[in-house]
Amino acid sequence: MPAYDRALAPTLRRAARAFPAVILTGPRRAGKTFLLRRAFPAASYHLLEDPDVLARAKADPRGWLADVRTPAIVDEIQHAPELLPYIRTLVDAVPSRTGRWLLTGSQDFSLMAGVTESMAGRAAVLHLAPLSAAELGRWNLVVGGFPEVVLRPRSRRLWFGSYLQTYLERDVRGLLAVRDLAVFRRFLALLASRTGQLLNRSDLAAPLGVSVPTISSWLSVLETTGHVLLVPPFHENFGKRLIKSPKLYWVDTGLVCFLLGIETEAELARSPFAGAIFESFVAAEIVKHRQARGLPAGVHFFRDEQGLEVDFLVTGRGGTVHLVEAKWSRTIAPSDARSLRRLLDAIGDRPADATLVHRGKAMADTPAAVVPGVRTTDVAGLLRHLA
Repeated sequence: MPAYDRALAPTLRRAARAFPAVILTGPRRAGKTFLLRRAFPAASYHLLEDPDVLARAKADPRGWLADVRTPAIVDEIQHAPELLPYIRTLVDAVPSRTGRWLLTGSQDFSLMAGVTESMAGRAAVLHLAPLSAAELGRWNLVVGGFPEVVLRPRSRRLWFGSYLQTYLERDVRGLLAVRDLAVFRRFLALLASRTGQLLNRSDLAAPLGVSVPTISSWLSVLETTGHVLLVPPFHENFGKRLIKSPKLYWVDTGLVCFLLGIETEAELARSPFAGAIFESFVAAEIVKHRQARGLPAGVHFFRDEQGLEVDFLVTGRGGTVHLVEAKWSRTIAPSDARSLRRLLDAIGDRPADATLVHRGKAMADTPAAVVPGVRTTDVAGLLRHLA
């Protein structure tokens, strides 16, 4: 079975050398445990989803931790958040000892409440998404990046179906006390059809017969567990009146294709969602690229009330603004890059550049003949440029 090198690994090791504790969050089955055990082979391993281990840890947190050999990987720490104050005490007793506690959690928001109270300043917090195209060396939008699906793509329907069932039963029901899972399943399918669009909570609530606050809480779970991205609008107006709603993207294209009933690349090519799914792919790859370096997502979009729109704005080194437009088509026309050129002109003297990202074979990473000052490339070329 192949083992893919994760781009986060060097950042993870640096964090362990600098902090007493490292907390690695991300969706279930994204590869957190595998990464930690591979990066720190000498660490002891403790899974808090094991009923016996969890019972002992909850019954006697201090005694259980005293028996743990460090460095230690404590997997799925959200099942026993009461351990965090005791870990803090152990950290504070010898603050100069780094890399002792390596914690994972699949539920960012419940975990982070404990981190804020107990581990502030003592722990580096990193996020691991499913595999990226750079890590795989290739990409299939229908398969996506969950490691088990990549390794067994023919079983993806069964895997995604089981994943959603497990996710619904173990995470969503436990965290939000969802009474009607069938309605939540319909919400997921409806949300998949909105990928790449401005978020309108009322538009989601009405067909499901639920309240807007309910939609907000469901979205919060999906966002904080790493399944969807809410990309905010760029806050600087460049002299323009701006749209204020965020845009919604699914992180894993395989999962969104499953929810939309798209089973093959041929079906995707015919789908009205193809462009939006490719745009989601580009958004997720930019975010994964930044997270692997320990950086915040740092991605925005631009749309004003006059219709000028650019898919992504990424702030780079020295305050440079990288403008990015994603195009599903392999045929690039001058009109595809005009929004990029217009926004470049509106930015004025601030350092900025523009890239048109397509899905075909990589073109040279040089300014395109399509529109002066706009380069065309594939996602790999874009990420090299952003590095």
